[in-house]
Amino acid sequence: MVTMDDSLTVAVRVKPGASRARVGGRFDGPHGPALVVAVNAPAVDGRATEAARRALADALGVRPAAVSLRSGAASRDKLFLVAHPAPGLPDVLRRLRDGSAG
Repeated sequence: MVTMDDSLTVAVRVKPGASRARVGGRFDGPHGPALVVAVNAPAVDGRATEAARRALADALGVRPAAVSLRSGAASRDKLFLVAHPAPGLPDVLRRLRDGSAG
């Protein structure tokens, strides 16, 4: 998780095809500590990426349009850019930063 001026970069590990969608947990991936985002959508035609983008926006309390894919279109390990995040750090990212899962 990196902040730059008025944007935030969040590393995400996507788990497509999950029985239920959820945001939480930590995965030590190629971009460092990543937030785990489980989605119902399959990893076909970008559907899992889109579902993860929307789930991340919801978890951070921002509009889906504020979240864009920065890298990892064909990978489970992705970087998302969050434009104009709300002041303060949402609980889900605070737990990721502090090293606690869930």
